[in-house]
Order: sequence, then C-alpha cells, then structure tokens
Amino acid sequence: MEKIFQKSYQKLYRVPNQFKRYLEDKIDWNSRLIGIKGARGAGKTTLLLQYAKEFLPQDNQTLYASLDDLYFTENTLIDFAEQFVIQGGKYLLLDEVHRYQNWSQELKNIYDDQPDLKIVFTGSSLINLNQAKGDLSRRAVIYELAGLSFREFLNFTKGKDFKPVSFDQIIENHTNHALQISENIRPLAHFSDFLEYGYYPYFKEAPKLYHQKLSETISLALSIDLPSSHDISFGSVEKIRLLLHVISESVPFKPNISKLSERIGISRNSLIQFIRYLEDIRVIKCLYADTKGIGALQKPEKIYMHHPNLQYALASENPNIGNVRESFFINQLGVLGPMKYTPEGDFAFKDSVFEIGGRGKTNKQVKHLNNSYVVADGIEVGHLHKIPLWLFGFLY
Repeated sequence: MEKIFQKSYQKLYRVPNQFKRYLEDKIDWNSRLIGIKGARGAGKTTLLLQYAKEFLPQDNQTLYASLDDLYFTENTLIDFAEQFVIQGGKYLLLDEVHRYQNWSQELKNIYDDQPDLKIVFTGSSLINLNQAKGDLSRRAVIYELAGLSFREFLNFTKGKDFKPVSFDQIIENHTNHALQISENIRPLAHFSDFLEYGYYPYFKEAPKLYHQKLSETISLALSIDLPSSHDISFGSVEKIRLLLHVISESVPFKPNISKLSERIGISRNSLIQFIRYLEDIRVIKCLYADTKGIGALQKPEKIYMHHPNLQYALASENPNIGNVRESFFINQLGVLGPMKYTPEGDFAFKDSVFEIGGRGKTNKQVKHLNNSYVVADGIEVGHLHKIPLWLFGFLY
C-alpha cells in the first residue's frame, strides 16, 4: 500500500488546476459514494485529482488508486479499503473501476462496512448501475462527464472565463448573448478548430497526432472496455469494428436494418445490440422516434457520429460540412437531455424543432411549425428565429 500512497502523492502534486470542467460544479461532493463515468479521454482522472487537490487533506486521509494497477492482481479492493481505513483513511478515490472484475459488488460491501469512508470512483461510459452487481443504484450517485463544449474549448485554449448560457437563454435572447460573447472573442475564428480536434482535452498534448490518438482510443474501447463490460467474443468485436466503418463512411445514417445486418453478417437483433454498444462507448449518437422508454430492440431512425472530431478521424475523405454541423448540434445539446427524431426539421428537443444549415439557411421548411428555429453556421449573431450554431456550444 505504501507504493500506492507514493503514486497518489505524485499524481496529486502534478495535476494542473488552471482549467476546471463544467461537471465539478454540478456534483454533490457531500455524497458518500459518487461515480463519474465517461468516454476514454474525456478527463475523468483529471477531474478526480483536481477535486482532491483543492478540497481534500493532502495526507494519509486521502488516497488515489487506479484499479488497473498491478497491485490489484494480488489484493482485493475490499482488503485495500479496510487497510486504508485502519491507517486513518477517509477519502478513497478509485480510477478505472471497470478494469477490476468484481468492482460493483465489492464497492457495495465497502460502502456498507465502512460508514466513515467517502468514495469517489470513475469508470467507462459503459457502466450501468442498474445492471451492476450488489445493487449499487441505491447507494451511488453517478454523473457523466462529456467531452469539451465549445465554451470550455475557448476557456482552455484562450485563457477565457466564459460562463454557460442556458437553453432557455439561447431561445429567448440569443442575439444579446451572442453580442456579449463576440465583443470578447471572434467565435467563428476558432469554431472550425473545435469541430476538427477540440472535443477531448488531450488534443493539446499533440494536436497533429490527435486524430491518430482518437482512433487508437476508440480501438481500445472496442477491444478492452466492451469485453470487460459485456460477454462478447473477439469475433463480435471485429463485427462491431466493421459496423463502425460502415457508419463512419455514411453518416448521417438512416439504417436499413435488414440490408445492414446482411452486410455485416449478423442477425437483426445482434445488429441493434451492436449499435447500442457503439452508442454506449460514445462513438455514435442515435436518434429515436420516441425517446421514452427506448426498447432494447427499437431501431434508431438516424445515426450520427457522437462528436464531429470523429468524422475527421474515421472518414476516409474530408467530411461533409453539413454532417459535421449536425453532429456538433446533437452532441452539445444532447448533454442536456435526449433529442428526438422528427419527420420535419432536423432535430426535436423538448417542444422545439431545429433545422441546421449554413449562413443562407432560411426557415422555409419549418416556418409552419410552432417553436421552430433555424440554427445557422457562419453567422456570428442571429436574429429572431435564426440562431448561430456556435452558440449551442455554450450550453455547458
């Protein structure tokens, strides 16, 4: 355990704290058991360490450990937590819990047996507490960390301190908010950079290698995260890779389930399940006709890449700008809640319908609908029912 403490001290010492993610202010840190899930590279570890560095005692009461450490090949998590408490530990930060086989059952036991211990854990976006062993859903409060918003990208790269703009504020007063932001920075000068490489914070390490690293990250999620969370074979993983390739070359994709299952060489039910897996690892984003109680075998009406960077990383040719715009919109607004397929317009959210396009886009296709809006790229400030696309990157 001494080596784990040494690693923990080094991690806490080195973590940068100049830039904070949106989720830090939304988490109720008073809860005894907190989970933070998200896609690989979203910044979960950094968020965990920043919280510890800023709010927890920097001594033997606080310990960070990654459950993919070799220590846990010979030691159980339960024994580890017990020894930590005996030595005066109060705050246990556990990273990559999905890499430990029996994590949910043992966390449940630790929670019940160590009432004075506070635990914050991170894990894959595949984590589902309702399906986890040990009924963690009644004990843990779980949050999901999305990739960067356009607002966070500007704060991260330009040293700004822009605050979020709510959905209602955009709908009711987008012109004023766009004017205020544009007085401080020219958003369109940086928007294309965000669309191409700005979603995951690790782009800053080596921007030119970002797309390669993004592809490798997806490959790891497919080959490691999926099999560790679901009982699937190597052959199934390869089928999922092929499915992803087909989707990435065709988005936005209106799936013909029969033809697609024949092309991939799997049954209809398996195809829909594989689509769900790709959605769970945050590689694709699906639109459904009805977002209430989406059935296990309900097919999506349309499939997008989860965020626009993926289109630059995975497509063999330069992506269509219209597809990139739609991917950005569904990604940023989707953090607030489920979006719905609509036969008229591009997207429905709550009681509003949105049509996405370039600066010359008009409301001809949706003007007969109540609460309809044109979301236009290439404009800095909008007017009436025409809203600048980039402003939806300020939602979180």
